Formats: sequence, C-alpha cells, structure tokens
Amino acid sequence: MSTVEELELPETTAQHVLKDEEIELTNPQSKTKYKGRFRRVAVWDEENRQTIELITNNFAWAAQPIGDLYKSRWEIEVFFRDIKQLLHIKTFIGTSKNAVMIQIWTALITILLIKVMKATTKFGWHLSNLMAFIRLNIFLKIELQKWLDSPFTEPEKPPLKIVQGDLFAQTP
Repeated sequence: MSTVEELELPETTAQHVLKDEEIELTNPQSKTKYKGRFRRVAVWDEENRQTIELITNNFAWAAQPIGDLYKSRWEIEVFFRDIKQLLHIKTFIGTSKNAVMIQIWTALITILLIKVMKATTKFGWHLSNLMAFIRLNIFLKIELQKWLDSPFTEPEKPPLKIVQGDLFAQTP
C-alpha cells in the first residue's frame, strides 16, 4: 500500500484526526482485485490511548465524521457481544419479526438494567462477574443494593422472634 495524496486536515473540526490520506494497493494480486483508491484516516482514541487506522472508500465525508461513525459502530458491536456472551443468547427463540423484536428488546432492557446496577454500586464489578453473581443468586432474598455494594460480607441475621411464654426463641 502506498500513499497517493495526503489530504489536508481542517484545523478547527478534526480534533482527534491525525492523518487523512488517499492510498492505493501496491501488491499485484490485490491490485487486480481492486483497482480503485482507498482513504486511510488515522484517529487518536483517547480512552484507550492508541491510534486507530481506518480504511474506507468514502471520499465524500470529512475525516472526523468517519472516525465518529467508526466509534459509534464499535459501541454497537460491543453491545451485541455483551448480549451474546453475558445473556448466553446464541439463537433466536422465535422466527417471526415480532418474536425476534421481543427477544432483542428484552435483552436490551436486561443489559441496560445490569449496567445501571454496575454504575450505582460501590464495589468495582466487571460486567461479566456481576452477571454471573446475579445468575447464581437470583432466588436469594437479599437487599440488592447492599449486596451489590459489598458482596462478600456476611448478611445480617434476622432478629429472633420471641413469643411470650415460650422457653426457646424462634427465628422467623
């Protein structure tokens, strides 16, 4: 791959764009399959502290929207990965449009509720660990927020129920 032309970056709008250039394939085998040119946009990812290089054939858009689109698309990919891995959804139960939509909406609501729980806890949960602990303890009668904040502390014992005239205290 070789650079044909380096495109100029606007000073005000392209905050995280490092490079915008037109490229072409140089390998003879690749060049026979695609004779056109590509665009390579290098974007700085502040969150992961790394450079991401994007290859596209879109020459109409500015470099910044291409980087933003990639970031949005990546978040969608991560969401569907979460649905598949955390909720163990491998196939759809129904085949009609309505059945598929119900399953997607249910998964969306579940993931969002789990992410809200993760965000509100004091304990540093990983999403996969939180899902596993909830799955294991789903039928326990516990105060959820206290358990999420400190999952490894012993729960408080219920107070003894003392009945007048009874020699032995009973637990409820």
